[in-house]
Amino acid sequence: MASTPLVEAQSVHKVFRTGQVKVHALRGVTLQFYPGEFTSIMGPSGSGKSTLLNLIGCLDRPTKGEIFIAGESTRRLSDSALADLRNRTIGFVFQDFSLLPQLTALENVELPLIYRGMPGKRRREKALRALEQVGLLPRAHHRPAQLSGGEQQRVAIARALVGEPSLILADEPTGALDSRNGQAIMAIFQRLNREQGLTILQVTHDEQIARHSRRIVRLRDGTVVAEEAVAEPLLAQEMEAVEEEGA
Repeated sequence: MASTPLVEAQSVHKVFRTGQVKVHALRGVTLQFYPGEFTSIMGPSGSGKSTLLNLIGCLDRPTKGEIFIAGESTRRLSDSALADLRNRTIGFVFQDFSLLPQLTALENVELPLIYRGMPGKRRREKALRALEQVGLLPRAHHRPAQLSGGEQQRVAIARALVGEPSLILADEPTGALDSRNGQAIMAIFQRLNREQGLTILQVTHDEQIARHSRRIVRLRDGTVVAEEAVAEPLLAQEMEAVEEEGA
């Protein structure tokens, strides 16, 4: 285990305001996540788990406290500097896939590289390699409506991978999938973590999904109430083809 955290949250608070009402989503959270970890963040609805993921992903700022990414404090960074750090360091996977329906799988995967200004030929080569990593090269020219939910989530993972991030943040990545397809997504995460050393933080409400990771952090009412190492993570089996699920 590396001695320097890839992500560190120090006494992080987050307060949302709706008119005169204050909602304390996080209350003094302190956590460290090290390179090569695969961690699940769990908790009931309203516990602050997605809020924490958004702060780590530089999609929002803490009300109080500090977040460090790769040793760099995000507190005083401008919005453009935060966007640059996010683009260079972090890949996102969301429950609803967040694919653009008018684009093919390949074009969706290329998007982060377009934002970097990468030339078209190199961009396409990297996107094809990312699709190959998740077993979807034959579907490169299909649009999202032509793909099953499991396949769409694999496209989303390829999009997260294409920029070669050091950190993958996944918010309920199996929440819209049936159990078989959810297992396939966990198998991809386990392989990426094991073979490439990618750091993965996932939010999940599913205890079985959480037990595919190596560590579980539990939140309740905006505070960390427990942390545990998973001595024997569940092993998931990858699938060559993903059937259409009912979600």
